[in-house]
Amino acid sequence: MDNKAMYQLTYGLFVLSAKDGKKDNGCIINTAAQVTTTPNRITIAVNKQNFTHDMIKKTGAFNLSILDESVPFEVFQRFGFQSGRDVDKLDGIEALRAENGIVYLKEHASAFLSGKVVQEMDLGSHTLFLADVTDGELLSGGSPVTYTYYQSHIKPKPQTTEKKGYRCKICGYIYEGDPLPEDFICPICKHGAADFEKIG
Repeated sequence: MDNKAMYQLTYGLFVLSAKDGKKDNGCIINTAAQVTTTPNRITIAVNKQNFTHDMIKKTGAFNLSILDESVPFEVFQRFGFQSGRDVDKLDGIEALRAENGIVYLKEHASAFLSGKVVQEMDLGSHTLFLADVTDGELLSGGSPVTYTYYQSHIKPKPQTTEKKGYRCKICGYIYEGDPLPEDFICPICKHGAADFEKIG
């Protein structure tokens, strides 16, 4: 199979935030969709390795900041390339708090939605959460950033390198060695071997 065919599916990019006790956290996801309007429900798929996943599984609540095309790469670095287990991802970020007590981005977001989980499904590496939309607001109203827009206009172009191995097409991490294990997971962005390309 040509895995590049999968890249033609349309995706948005979002900051998914959650709260457990006094701890706020968030991560980048690209799989969120409205599935019904009556009742108003969305689904989100979250990698089990993300700290935000565990917080949502425990509390059943989240906010989804729908990123717009003004978003700089630094937002993806902050929320996607480090773990909330180790750092405070919201330190120095201007965020607002919704009625559910969870933060959402004030800048670089076209809108936000609040969700209350009503059902979940184990997908192996991810959990699919089905949620009632409990709140939402139009923010910048700018064009939502798509995964294609991110790849073409936001993500820095790969630097030329003398290294040999495999490069993650998502974040640029380089695995030195050959072959790349089929079950390899990028330590930075948590994508699998299918998202790596051979270099050198």
